[in-house]
Amino acid sequence: MKNNKIISLIIILIIYIIAAMIGFIAYINLPFEFYFNLLIADVISTIVVFTFSLILNNASCYDPYWSIAPLFIVVALLMNRPLNLPRILVSIAVIGWAVRLTINWIYTFDNLNWIDWRYELLKDKSKKLYPIINLLGIHMFPTIVVYFCILPVVFMFYYEVSINPLVIVFFIFSIMSFTMQGIADIQMHKYRKNRNGTFNRNGLWKYSRHPNYLGEILMWINIAIIAISALGNYYFLIIGAVINTLMFIFISIPLAENHQKDRKEGFLEYKNETRMLLPIYKKKNN
Repeated sequence: MKNNKIISLIIILIIYIIAAMIGFIAYINLPFEFYFNLLIADVISTIVVFTFSLILNNASCYDPYWSIAPLFIVVALLMNRPLNLPRILVSIAVIGWAVRLTINWIYTFDNLNWIDWRYELLKDKSKKLYPIINLLGIHMFPTIVVYFCILPVVFMFYYEVSINPLVIVFFIFSIMSFTMQGIADIQMHKYRKNRNGTFNRNGLWKYSRHPNYLGEILMWINIAIIAISALGNYYFLIIGAVINTLMFIFISIPLAENHQKDRKEGFLEYKNETRMLLPIYKKKNN
C-alpha cells in the first residue's frame, strides 16, 4: 500500500485534514490573542502530523506542511475576516506560492516508502537522539519558521491596513519570486530527466547553485514588506523573513552542498564558477 503513489497521497491528505481540523478547533477555543492562539494551534497540528509520521515510520509526512499550513491559514482568514484590496493581494500571493509549491511536492513525491535524504542523514548522525531531533528539528523548527513567515499576513487581517504604492510593488515582486522559484524547479526536473552533465547549468542554474531557494527567500521578504507597508510601523514582522533567510543560508544550503560535494566530483570547481543564490555571472577565482 505504501508503494502506491495515489494511495500514499490520499493517506497524506487524510493526515492533513485531521491536523487542520484539530488545529482549527484549538484556535477558535483558545482564550489568548489571535497570534498566540495561532502559534499553539500550529504546534498542535504539527504534533498530529508528527504522530502519524511515527505510525508510518516516515518523517517525510511533514514535507508538504511548509506550503499547506500557510494555504489553510490564508483560506480560513479569507472566509472569516473582512476583505479589502491589501488583504486580497497578499492572499493571492501566498495562495499562488502555496499551490505551486504543493503541486511541485506532489510531482516529486514517490510514495510513503520514500524519505528525504536529509532525514536519513540526521537519523544516522543522531542515533538514539533521533526521536528528539525528529520532533524538534524536522517537525517543530520548520513550523516555527512557517508561523513567523505567515504572521505578517495574519496581522493584516486583524489590524487596519491601507493600500499604497509599496503594497502594489511588492505584491508584484512576490509573484515574480514564486514564479522564479517555479521556473527553477521546472528546469531542475528537466535536468534530472536528461542528466546532461554532472551539474545543472541550464537556465537560472547556469550561474546560481540555488535559484529555487532564492525565490523562497525573496517571497517571504516581499510578504513582510507588503504587511509593514500596509500596516505601518510593524517592523518586527520582518522577523519571519529573516529567520527563513538564515535557515536557508546556514542550514539548508550547507546540507545540500555537503551532500553534493560527497557524491559528485568537480563540486569545488562548480562552486567556484557559480554564485550561491544570485543567478548572475561570477568571475572565476584563480
